[in-house]
Amino acid sequence: MTGKPRRRTAVDKVRINDGAHAAQWTVYVLLCGDSTLYTGITNDLARRLAAHRAGTGARYTRGRGPLRLVYRECCESKSAALKREIAIKRLDAASKRALVRSGVSKPAGA
Repeated sequence: MTGKPRRRTAVDKVRINDGAHAAQWTVYVLLCGDSTLYTGITNDLARRLAAHRAGTGARYTRGRGPLRLVYRECCESKSAALKREIAIKRLDAASKRALVRSGVSKPAGA
């Protein structure tokens, strides 16, 4: 063996993308230190939160710490998560805060 990493084949890609290894997409809302809310999506919430807290996440959250996860909602696909993120971002501030207080996630199609 030459020490080079093996190239992924089509079979490997199918294994990575099969149902057993499908990523779970999450829409999340962070409460920033300046009392503003940030909404985003990810397929690895712990990694994304660590990135935000390290200052390597979204530009909006840099310098706005401490950050606190106040809402999360699981979605069936990346597409559903993106649609839900847009729907949440279109809410006015009072409605976003009501959503966070309720802690009740709504179906992506609602």
